[in-house]
Amino acid sequence: MKLVAITSCPTGIAHTYMAAEALQMAAKELGYEIKVETQGSVGAENVITNDDLREARAVIIAADTNVDKSRFVGLPLIEVPVKDAIKDSKALIKRALDTKVSENLSSKVNKIKAEEKESRTGIYKHLMTGVSFMLPFVVAGGLLIALGFAFGGIYVYNSPNSIGGAIFWTGKASFALMIPALAGYIAYSIADRPGLVPGMVGGFLAQNVAGYEFLNTKVSSFLGAIIAGFIAGYIVLFLKKYIKLPKSMEGLIPILVLPLLSTLIVGLIMLFIVGGPVAYVNDSLAWWLNGLKGTNAALLGIILGLMMAFDLGGPVNKAAYTFATATLVAGKLSTIMAATMVAGMVPPLGIALATVIAKKKFTDAERESGKAAWALGLSFISEGAIPFAAADPLRVIPSVMAGGAVAGGLSMAFGCGLAVPHGGIWVLAIPNVVSNLLPYVVALVAGTVVTAIILSIIKKPVA
Repeated sequence: MKLVAITSCPTGIAHTYMAAEALQMAAKELGYEIKVETQGSVGAENVITNDDLREARAVIIAADTNVDKSRFVGLPLIEVPVKDAIKDSKALIKRALDTKVSENLSSKVNKIKAEEKESRTGIYKHLMTGVSFMLPFVVAGGLLIALGFAFGGIYVYNSPNSIGGAIFWTGKASFALMIPALAGYIAYSIADRPGLVPGMVGGFLAQNVAGYEFLNTKVSSFLGAIIAGFIAGYIVLFLKKYIKLPKSMEGLIPILVLPLLSTLIVGLIMLFIVGGPVAYVNDSLAWWLNGLKGTNAALLGIILGLMMAFDLGGPVNKAAYTFATATLVAGKLSTIMAATMVAGMVPPLGIALATVIAKKKFTDAERESGKAAWALGLSFISEGAIPFAAADPLRVIPSVMAGGAVAGGLSMAFGCGLAVPHGGIWVLAIPNVVSNLLPYVVALVAGTVVTAIILSIIKKPVA
């Protein structure tokens, strides 16, 4: 019987490895096999693989830091402070083996997403890691800005000492951190902890170089942050490989040498090489988008709708969503963001409606999951459709893509605009958040109905 575990303490030096050793010794005494991944100051070591997870009976996380648990979805898991593993590892192992796991629609979604995440490799893996850490900043910032306008009116940014102004500027602060977070966690994915500092500094410079007049350049923002993240990550890997110090001074490498040298190099590259050219590309893209009107705008909406529904939270979906969030400017409405959100709501809503109007074509479990899909769809969580798509991709994916294209195209054709990056139907009642509200709802209903009708026709009855 095999278990897997992760140990991690705040400093990543002593207790991380003491806990790992204690778990290994306890498992050996009890007659079990265990693999312990240590997440220390130099990064993750003895990393748990897909093969380990397939063989694992349970998971133990002994950590005082935040540990990503997405890869362990579907496995019994316990999480305790690192000192508990040092003090009584045998009890932890027995407790983990006694833990049960139950599965509903949300857990099915998380399990499939975890499997997809584990299958990512190379540049795609690093980019998706950065995007996943960036999105909470985008969502929180956008919704807080919207609430600020709701409490303080359209000129709320002129009243920072009011309740509305405080909410607005808190949202602006979250927005300001999303670009450094993107770059920082791309670098983190490549080089682990030592990549965070140069990555975030590079991301900060990507959105703030306009303030440095001697450079005569503009903000490179989103595109510049991606470049900064990859530069930072691979520079850290290079430095880790070639910098050697005496054994007594090795502890200085992750906390002093790597942050200092990598941040200096990344800063110089961003300020003197990357900033200007990428800013030009960024400005050209913005100019092209602002010029889209009529048929061209509707075509863009259709493309965004197809992308949002194609892989339901995968790389194509994330590319469309990240592209849309880059068009958001505080206090202004984005037609691209509006089309993207309405198209992303359609897949789970359309499937939920299909489970109602074509009950004989869905199992009892699928009809129960359809009830949860209503809530996920209304909340703009496209992933609510993933279990249905995984079970019958050749029928479900074309159906949701058709509905997404209809919703996105109509939204752009109607000229609907959105000021926030998330929230689904729940943010539409906030003043100044959406323009052309009624046509926007029409686009959502139309896309939902199209998906439901197509799926109800082409899906085979349950045997």
